[in-house]
Amino acid sequence: MDPEVQHEPSEITYDEKFYPARPKPLRPSVRRANRTGGPTPDSEPVASNPEYVDWLTEQSMLRDAKLIAEQLSGKGSMWQNPYADPDPRAAVERAPVWFTAYPISVINAPQTSFLSTLGDEKLWQAFSEIGVTAVHTGPVKVAGGIHGWRPTPSVDGHFDRIGMQIDPAFGSEEEFRRLCVVASAYDGIVIDDIVPGHTGKGADFRLAEMAVADYPGIYHMVEIEPQDWHLLPRVRAGADSQNIDADAEANLARAGYIIGQLQRVIFYELGVKETNWSATPPVVGIDGVERRWVYLHYFKAGQPSINWLDPSFAGMRLVIGDACHSIADLGAGALRLDANGFLGVERRAEGPGWSEGHPLSEAANHLIASVVRKMGGFTFQELNLTIDDIKAMGENGADLSYDFINRPAYQHALVMGNTEFLRLTMTLACDHGVDTASLVHALQNHDEMTFELIHFATLHAEDEFAYGGESVKGCDLGDRIRGELTDRLTGRWAPYNRTFTTNGIACTTASVITASLGIRDLDRMDEQDIETVKRAHLLLAMYNALQPGVFALSGWDLLGVLPVAAEEVEDLIREGDTRWLNRGAHDLMGYFPDAVRSESGIPRGRSLYGSLPEQLADPQSFARQLARIIELRNKYGIATAQQIDIPTVSHKSLLVMVHELGQGTIQATVLNFSSDEISATIQSKHLVPGTCAIDVFDDNEIATVDELHSFPMNLGPYEGVAVVLR
Repeated sequence: MDPEVQHEPSEITYDEKFYPARPKPLRPSVRRANRTGGPTPDSEPVASNPEYVDWLTEQSMLRDAKLIAEQLSGKGSMWQNPYADPDPRAAVERAPVWFTAYPISVINAPQTSFLSTLGDEKLWQAFSEIGVTAVHTGPVKVAGGIHGWRPTPSVDGHFDRIGMQIDPAFGSEEEFRRLCVVASAYDGIVIDDIVPGHTGKGADFRLAEMAVADYPGIYHMVEIEPQDWHLLPRVRAGADSQNIDADAEANLARAGYIIGQLQRVIFYELGVKETNWSATPPVVGIDGVERRWVYLHYFKAGQPSINWLDPSFAGMRLVIGDACHSIADLGAGALRLDANGFLGVERRAEGPGWSEGHPLSEAANHLIASVVRKMGGFTFQELNLTIDDIKAMGENGADLSYDFINRPAYQHALVMGNTEFLRLTMTLACDHGVDTASLVHALQNHDEMTFELIHFATLHAEDEFAYGGESVKGCDLGDRIRGELTDRLTGRWAPYNRTFTTNGIACTTASVITASLGIRDLDRMDEQDIETVKRAHLLLAMYNALQPGVFALSGWDLLGVLPVAAEEVEDLIREGDTRWLNRGAHDLMGYFPDAVRSESGIPRGRSLYGSLPEQLADPQSFARQLARIIELRNKYGIATAQQIDIPTVSHKSLLVMVHELGQGTIQATVLNFSSDEISATIQSKHLVPGTCAIDVFDDNEIATVDELHSFPMNLGPYEGVAVVLR
C-alpha cells in the first residue's frame, strides 16, 4: 500500500451490517483485585524486609495492570468496536455538553462522598434541565506518594496517581459505578482520567528505587555509578529527592547518563525546580546494593515521568491497565489523557533535547486511544503544544482535543474588546486542518487561566503574522498577548487575580470579567455589576457553545464563583502554585449551605448566581439562559456542524462564525465582545443573497442578505445572536 494513501475507516461495524436487530454487545468487564491486608508498620520498611516488598508490590499499579490484562486477553468482546481512527463527531454526538468537576472543590451533601453527591438524581435532573450530557469527574483515584508504610499527600491536586483504587476521600468504586448508572439513566456518560505521562511516588516508584524486577522500566530513571556520585546534589534530611541545577544537568549529560536540558522547564522556580531532573539519596535495593538514581519529571518532583520506550514496556502496561480499569471495571464512557504530549524524549546533537512534538508521543497516544476505542469508549487530550502538534496527535490518537488554541484568545477578546487575535487563532487552526468539531471548547477549568501560546513561542517563533496593521514575529506576538492579559487581569486594578508562574493567571471566568469591567473591589459589587458579569459570562458561553465541538463548563461557571482570598489558601500557594485561588469550593445544589470549606479543606468561594435549584426557579438566571443556549444548539445540530468561515468584521469587537448545518443550511453566530452598542455589517461569501437572517432565539427576521453577501444588525453590550439563513 502506498504510505501516502490514507486508509478509509469502515462506515459501520460487522455487527451493525449483519445483525441489525441484535442488542449492542456488552463492553468488556473486569474487576480489580482486592487488597488482602494493610501495612504492618511494626516491621522495617526496607528492601531487606520481604513483608515490606510484598506489601508495596500488592499496592502497585503495575501488578493491577497485569491482573486486569489477564481478564481481558482472548475475549471476543475486545473485537466488537472500530478502533483505528478517531471519530470526533461520534464522540460529540454521544456527549455534546460536559460538566467538569474538581473533586476537592465540591462541597458534598452532609454525610456523603463526592462521588455519591455527583451521582445524586436531583443533581442529574438539574443537569438534564440545563442540557449537560456528561460529567468529567476529575482525578478521583489515590494519589500522592508512599514514604515507608505511610501515605503522603498529593503534590498536584490528585494528578500524581499512585493506584487504581478510588481515593476514600472521594468515595468508593461502587459509588463510581452507581454514578455511571445514574448518568446512563439520563442519557449521559461519565468521563474519568488517566495520566500517561507520570505517576506519583507510590509503590511503583519505591519498588523502582529498590531495583525490583521491571519496576525501574516504568520511569525515565538512570542509575548513577558510585564513582560519579560527586556530580549529584546532596539530598537534605527528610527529603526523598533533590532537583539538580543546570550545571549538574550538563555534567550528567556529558557523562552519558541523561539527555540533559529539555525544551522548557514547566513550573520553573529558582531553588525549587531549575531543571526537569532530580536525584534520589542512596537507596538500598533488594539485592543489597546501594544506588542513587536521577529521574525525569516534566512537572513536580513528586511526579516521576513514565518511560514509554523501555524494553520492559512496564510503563505502557501500567497506563493501559489503568485505562482498561476505568472503562471495563468502573464503567466510564470516556477518558481524559492528562499530560499526554510529553511521552517521548530524545537527545540531539546540539541544543536542548527533543521533548515536545516527539513521534513517540504520537505513537503512544495512538495506542492508548485505540485501546479505549476497542473497549467502547473515547478519549480527549489536554495538549498544550502547537497547533501542528494538536493536528498531528489527533490524526490517530485521541478523538477530541482541548481547545488550547483559542482559550486564551477568547479571553483576550473580552479583556481588550477586540477579537483580532481570536480571529487569527481560529483562522490558523482552520489553515492547519484542525476540525472545530474535534475540539472541547471550555469555560473555566481547574488550571484557569493558562496562556498556552506555545504555537507562537516555539515552532513558529520566527514566522511573521499580520496583526494590528503590521507584520509581527510569532515570539513577539506571544509576548504581546501575554503582556496585555497580565496587565489587564492582575496588579493593582485586579488584586484578586494572580500570575501563575510564567504560564498563566489564577482567576475564575467571573473574575476575568470583573477585571475586564474595571471592578477592583469584589466586595463592593452591586446588583447591576453582577448583572453585567452574568451577561458577559453568557457571551463567553455562547462563543464556546454555538460552534461545532464539545461545550464544557464547570461548577465555578454554573454558580459564578469568584477567587478566594490569598490568605485563605496561604499554605497552598506558598511555593508559587497560585491556582488554588481559582479553585474555591462550591455547593451546586445548596446541599450544605453552612459549609465554609469542602471536605478536602478548600475554602468556599463566593457565588454570584446562587445554587442550581435557586437559578432553575428563575427564568432570568444564568443557568436558565444557559439552558436556552444549549437547547438551540441541540435543535440546530450546531455541535456537529462544519465551521466554514471566520470572516473579517466591520467592528473590532465583533466575531462572526459561519457554519454549515447540513443539507445546505447556513448558520452564523454573531458576538459583541465589548461593553458598547454596535451597528455591524455581517458579511461572508457563504451568505446567500435573498435569504433571510432569522434570530433563532425569538424566530424574528433580522434582515435580508444583499447582493454583497451581507446584512446589517445591531448588538447591545456583550450580546450574542445566533441566526439561520432561510
